[in-house]
Amino acid sequence: MGITKTEGFSSEINLMAERLKALGHPARLYIMQYLANCDRCIGNDLVEELPLAQPTISKHLSELKRVGLVQGTIDGKQMNYCINKEGWEAIQQFVVGISIKLDTPKCC
Repeated sequence: MGITKTEGFSSEINLMAERLKALGHPARLYIMQYLANCDRCIGNDLVEELPLAQPTISKHLSELKRVGLVQGTIDGKQMNYCINKEGWEAIQQFVVGISIKLDTPKCC
């Protein structure tokens, strides 16, 4: 398998690609949806919501945190997670920026 070449693209495009790739897993999409619907989330809440083991959920949260879509704070022995608004807004702006307007001529 070849290595994906990313050095020819801006750091902004590479970060966006990482964020969008992170959202390409159903568990991560569900986590984002769940976090969007609550004020804050303690990691154990997700164990009750998802059909996955706690270590697997932690791995997904770590990936979302790594790409800047989720942030977490330690509260005693628990980790509280929420959506990183800056990361999520960047995705929204990117998608809106490349969306095709309905009145544009179609090429196919």
